[in-house]
Amino acid sequence: MSKKKSSEIPAEARLTPENYINREISTIQFNERVLALAQDDTIPLLERVKFLAIVANNIDEFFMVRVASYLEKLQVGVTSVRPDGLTPEQVMNAIREHITDLMDDVQMTRRILLRELKKQGIVFLPMAELGELEQKALRAYFYEQVYPVLTPLAADHARPFPFISNLSMNLGVYVRREYSEDELEFVRIKIPEVLPRLVNLGKVMAQYGDKNESDYIDHFVFIEDLTAYNLDLLFYGMEIVECHPFRVIRNADIDYENERDSLDISTLIEDSLKERKFGSVVRLTVNRSISEGMMNRLIQELGVDRNRDVYLMDGMLGIANLFELLGVNRPDLKYPPYVPKMPELLTMGLNIFDVIRQQDILLHHPYESFLAVEEFFRTAATDPAVIAIKATLYRVGKNSPIVQALMEARENDKQVAVLVELKARFDEENNLEWARAMEHQGVHVTYGVEKLQVKTHAKIALVVRKEGDELRRYVHLGSGNYNSSTARMYSDVCLLSANRELGEDATRLFNRLTGYAPDTEYKRLFVAPEFLHPNLSDLIDNEIQAAKEGKFARLIFKMNQLEEDVMIMKLYEASQAGVKINLIVRGLCCLRPGLAGLSDNIKVRSILGRYLEHTRIYYFHNAPPDQRIYAGSADMMRRNLYNRVETVFPIIEPRWQRKAMRILATDLRANVLTWKLGEDAKYHRVVPHKDDLLIESQLIFMQEPAGLDVEIPAWEDC
Repeated sequence: MSKKKSSEIPAEARLTPENYINREISTIQFNERVLALAQDDTIPLLERVKFLAIVANNIDEFFMVRVASYLEKLQVGVTSVRPDGLTPEQVMNAIREHITDLMDDVQMTRRILLRELKKQGIVFLPMAELGELEQKALRAYFYEQVYPVLTPLAADHARPFPFISNLSMNLGVYVRREYSEDELEFVRIKIPEVLPRLVNLGKVMAQYGDKNESDYIDHFVFIEDLTAYNLDLLFYGMEIVECHPFRVIRNADIDYENERDSLDISTLIEDSLKERKFGSVVRLTVNRSISEGMMNRLIQELGVDRNRDVYLMDGMLGIANLFELLGVNRPDLKYPPYVPKMPELLTMGLNIFDVIRQQDILLHHPYESFLAVEEFFRTAATDPAVIAIKATLYRVGKNSPIVQALMEARENDKQVAVLVELKARFDEENNLEWARAMEHQGVHVTYGVEKLQVKTHAKIALVVRKEGDELRRYVHLGSGNYNSSTARMYSDVCLLSANRELGEDATRLFNRLTGYAPDTEYKRLFVAPEFLHPNLSDLIDNEIQAAKEGKFARLIFKMNQLEEDVMIMKLYEASQAGVKINLIVRGLCCLRPGLAGLSDNIKVRSILGRYLEHTRIYYFHNAPPDQRIYAGSADMMRRNLYNRVETVFPIIEPRWQRKAMRILATDLRANVLTWKLGEDAKYHRVVPHKDDLLIESQLIFMQEPAGLDVEIPAWEDC
């Protein structure tokens, strides 16, 4: 395998608006597919609510990062275009058109789901429709539990307009003195984030209404409605003229590349997190019932463009808060509990390193338990033969057993070195806390390579063990994070191996990460940013050459996202040469399949479901047997290939190659919760024929983590 080094990002590929789908539109299309799950009555009702909340949360993050970046481009006068041919202004116009439709569909779906919830006894009650007894109890609750936390902030000639924090729920109130003709006074009330958005009427009635909680079980009132109904307690002697909820989204994207070189990275992260709270407003969402006067006041004070940044909604704002409903004790409205399987090889009571030494182990999460990975770290922490542990941490989550194991290993006098990626978006604060905890314990913690803008996204761990007179290296390589919580929700693969070459490569990589070794090369691993793109290109070129020689040639790539220009062009080149290509892409995909003479040998499908599809597997039909299947941390995104440290590893042993191919085969046969990307650049949901066997890939993996025991289907049948 060639080990060519990519020294810089290749020149822009020759793509055109006809063969390149806009990234932002594709992202919106992905959220449309997730919303389809919320609309699917074959899915348990509370799970549908969860998918609705996911879409709402995704839209918020889309504005915080993607829309914010385009607004910045507009502000500095950027006019350059991507292959889709759209200027930043045109992209913003397209985003507004598509996102408005999506947000309207979200509200429509919310109304449908609330009606369905009501049929199941989960009811949302407007304050105005409650009886006197209920209103009295809620008023007492408000006075005791909510009122003390509220801080009305007036805005007048003596008091500036208050700062509106990102994602906060707010009430805009106009008041004036009773029996006066004085002009209206504006007051902002922030709904405290420390309080639940959904007020449980049953608990309120039991505490303040002297009623049995069961009479009101799963009945809820929105806290902003409760607050608006009791404003008289806040404004004695004032007339409440109008009250309207509103919500803002701020720019939360942190640009590390242009930050001060004088700061160490941990201080930089702390300062940047503070700055994030004060980013410019990129979206103002209000209820359509808002008065023109209050609308104009908010637009003026927040500095937003009415036609670009303001979104009018019919109904509930902040729909992501419906995540709270998952706490309702209604197992009949949720997915049945699922207990991941423990691999047979790891259930025999043997030391995990003894097992790995005998053979590699390929795991498919969450269908196979992440406890096996935790056991890898826990055993390493206590095993007397282990002398060193090294790991990269991108998103570790709260109460991480893996981080606890790393700190325990240091207590046991083992050498422990960890790279913590502090720039993992929206996990910066959590990662910083863990990094400092480990440093306090004596763990050697580093935060990245020389170039600040290059994130370390690789999922790799190395354990060095003294066995007799020799040192043996054990590695864990994966597509998912060392996060015990997300490992129960994300699909991923990982490899546990004692392969000498993989161990040597892991050692080289950690030396590169913790020290200075910019010219490091690797035997088995594909490592970004230097080697991943050229090595993947070489493997694709190999398929192209095979096709030109009249051999059967095929590529099957399973990934999260596909956007990188040069790689798309390479896939188009392969299609033109006759290579049959299947792409299983969960999220955004900028490649356009099915175009005559260009991509008519490419098929793209997207699979969604109970678990977030996060696995990356790359199959090359004509590669040497031990280089045919790869997995790893990288998508085919510009950031993954050129601006991150990534690891893609070979699945060498035939047994585990077969398992990876079964996973791909199952996905390619799936006809439930599956969409195909058409030549029209739109996604079309797969509708099984009447007599077809229904194949839902995730359900099959829950029964058998390796998937169906079948061959990869012919390209024509996918």
